[in-house]
Amino acid sequence: MQMSKGKKLFRKWMPVYLMMLPGLLYLLINNYMPMAGLAIAFKKVNYSVGIFKSPWCGLENFKFLFSTKDAWNITRNTLGYNFAFIIVNTVLGIAIAILISEIRSKVGKTIYQSAVLLPFLMSYVIVSYIVYAFLSGDTGMVNNSILAALGIDPINWYAEPKYWPMIIVFVNFWKGVGYGVLIYIAGIAGIDSSFYEAAALDGATKWQQIKKITLPALVPSIITLTLLNIGRIFYSDFSLFYQVPMNTGMLYDVTQTIDTYVYRGLLTLGDVGMSSAAGFYQSCVGFILVMLSNLIVKKISPDNALF
Repeated sequence: MQMSKGKKLFRKWMPVYLMMLPGLLYLLINNYMPMAGLAIAFKKVNYSVGIFKSPWCGLENFKFLFSTKDAWNITRNTLGYNFAFIIVNTVLGIAIAILISEIRSKVGKTIYQSAVLLPFLMSYVIVSYIVYAFLSGDTGMVNNSILAALGIDPINWYAEPKYWPMIIVFVNFWKGVGYGVLIYIAGIAGIDSSFYEAAALDGATKWQQIKKITLPALVPSIITLTLLNIGRIFYSDFSLFYQVPMNTGMLYDVTQTIDTYVYRGLLTLGDVGMSSAAGFYQSCVGFILVMLSNLIVKKISPDNALF
């Protein structure tokens, strides 16, 4: 009996399905099953009867974010830092990728790529202690080596909020830029070298080659990474804003974001409904921003849109 076409295709693609299975299971368990917990955002959780039997409370949990006196401050910090991260990491990430791509030695290129990626692989616990080694008021390298050599009085970094916006942006750049750099390097490596040879023959300078060949070729990667970052613009890297400033109360004005505020509120009040409402709000806003950004990109350049 001849095997049906559908069965033949199934047997043909069976190895692919088996390879997909672990990833699909991970997505199901990690991303989709927890979505049932969204109900917590609209309930007054009573542990004695369980989550799903707890009474509904409408939008009461969302007042935690919007009725507090810190609402403007945490929203400003979350959005402001994320905009700064996107701009700094994109511009400097492209510049670093171009510089590394210009290195002709394979060994040298590998060393620089590894050096850029290494901080990305570090835990923020380690990063926070590295930052502390530099900024400690008593033993820090900045106070004892750099400022002392310049004749400047030591600074109590963990008691001076005005310095921390710059410190936070720098630490985020140092740790996170490596991921984007590798993507941009891969994009540059895919550019046909004949374009550069033709441009050089026509007398184009290195800057003109970068402007007319390299940057246009990187546009799809830039748009993709930017859209993904916009989707998380109402989120903040909890460890960056909690671990690196060492949870110092004097710095809350410039390091308090939605995520750290919800965490501290959860520790104080123990209300999981409020924290769930904050996460639900962040996800909805991120989804809307991604859709709008993608729509704008689709209108301007359909080929570079995510979907």
